[in-house]
Amino acid sequence: MNIRIRYFASLREIVGQNEEQLTLPEGANVSDMRAALLTRYPRLQPIMERCLCAVNRGYVTPETILHEGDELVFIPPMGGGRLLEVSLWNR
Repeated sequence: MNIRIRYFASLREIVGQNEEQLTLPEGANVSDMRAALLTRYPRLQPIMERCLCAVNRGYVTPETILHEGDELVFIPPMGGGRLLEVSLWNR
């Protein structure tokens, strides 16, 4: 299944793009995608440990099952530990 990943702030700087589409097997969850991204971009490790995640603009847990066409965002902390505002999706 194809999942759209959007990158913001430090994540975007590391991967060098705003978004991409990745393929996972049916039944995969957010944690599976996180593992796939860490394999693809090992430099994400320290940031991903502190990210929240959202699917289709709603916060979810790592155990959330993904579905074809979902939009997944890992929301990195900003300076001082604050989380990046989801309003960035509107950009």
